Amino acid sequence: MFDSLQDKLTKTLRNVQGKGKLSERNMEETLKEIRVALLESDVNYKVVKDFLEKVRQESIGQDVLNAVEPGQLLVKIVHDEIVSLLGDEDTSLVFNESGLSNIMIVGLQGTGKTTQAAKIANLLKKKGKKVLLIAADTIRPAAIEQLKTLGKQIDVEVYSEGTDVKVIDQVKRGVEYAKKNGFDVTLIDTAGRLQIDEVLMDELRQIKAAVNPTEILLTVDALTGQDIVNVASTFNELLDVTGLIVTKFDGDSKGGSVLSVKAVTSVPIKFTGVGEKIGDIEQFHPDRLAQRILGMGDVVSFVEKAQEEMDMKKAEEVADRLMSGKFTMDDLLTSIEQSSKMGPISSIMSMMPGMSEMAGKIDDQKADKDIKRVKAIIQSMTPEEREDPSIMRSSHKRRIAKGSGTSVDEVNKLCNQYDKMKKMFKSLSGMRGMFGMR
Repeated sequence: MFDSLQDKLTKTLRNVQGKGKLSERNMEETLKEIRVALLESDVNYKVVKDFLEKVRQESIGQDVLNAVEPGQLLVKIVHDEIVSLLGDEDTSLVFNESGLSNIMIVGLQGTGKTTQAAKIANLLKKKGKKVLLIAADTIRPAAIEQLKTLGKQIDVEVYSEGTDVKVIDQVKRGVEYAKKNGFDVTLIDTAGRLQIDEVLMDELRQIKAAVNPTEILLTVDALTGQDIVNVASTFNELLDVTGLIVTKFDGDSKGGSVLSVKAVTSVPIKFTGVGEKIGDIEQFHPDRLAQRILGMGDVVSFVEKAQEEMDMKKAEEVADRLMSGKFTMDDLLTSIEQSSKMGPISSIMSMMPGMSEMAGKIDDQKADKDIKRVKAIIQSMTPEEREDPSIMRSSHKRRIAKGSGTSVDEVNKLCNQYDKMKKMFKSLSGMRGMFGMR
């Protein structure tokens, strides 16, 4: 998402960076190019108009045309206005200071309500909260079974009385159960419809009145474009939604609806679904997204994701071995497995400053296949071969190729890459000794 917008905005702003002075003419040309980039990315027309007017007024207020670094100052203004557009308030979940917090997950069918409920439960559990999932979608028996499966996967209890019990009674008893058993949070997975109807809304209003939720989170699909704005507006009108969960945020939609929704509905984005795995959900930070859109990367999110997903002890052990000049195929395998936990390569690269353009050219499916191939080759080696690949002869490589479903050429290619990496780390370890650095 945002690849096209990012590419156009960074090129436009790069053209004005480095110039000693901006004229009114090329300032207007720049704003015109930004306008085209936003409209082509499906940003709401009124939102674009207001956005450009704010940038223009802010530029005049800070006298960009006469600034020492006009290009850089303009980039800052555009960045700040994107943050303002996305909502610059705190996007953290609201909890009761004392007692149980109830969170409703609402939305249309097919937007991933059940999966997102489990993802948020997993996120809260990691932060030390005792969470109860309440299965309140009695329309679809499959949704209850899905929630139970996901709950088992993340070791979070699921409360359900099946499909024959009235929803409102079931939710009330689920909340009472949570209070009696010392739970901190309930996540109520409500029923959806293919489209908004009065029956659905009446049921949701009853649940809201019964449990007095601290949050009502609406799941919307990023791939539906401007329909996100329409759905969010209707749900908010009827339920006073407190936040959005934008699913399929890692997809290839233009992203304009995400930039428009807060400005049009006043409902902030609180979470983004960035993949299919249970850990593929992120708290939304407007300033970090603005940095990514402008090609600045997002180092803070990168570090946070590494800390959450990686085994830091293992990572440190591998790093110490690398910097001491020791590096085995087992170390390479550990590094690959640790990195894979952080998600698709393109997503990781997009967080790194200056690498956003390269990230857009990465084929994640191909990269994933390549990683699996490398892992299969290493796992087909004996412990002795992993420790010292130089002992391998042609017969060994044929055996490894057969065991990993690859070719001898691919085994040779990996061994050559390993040798180059080992030499590089050896030279780095020598520099470490010279300068006393880690």
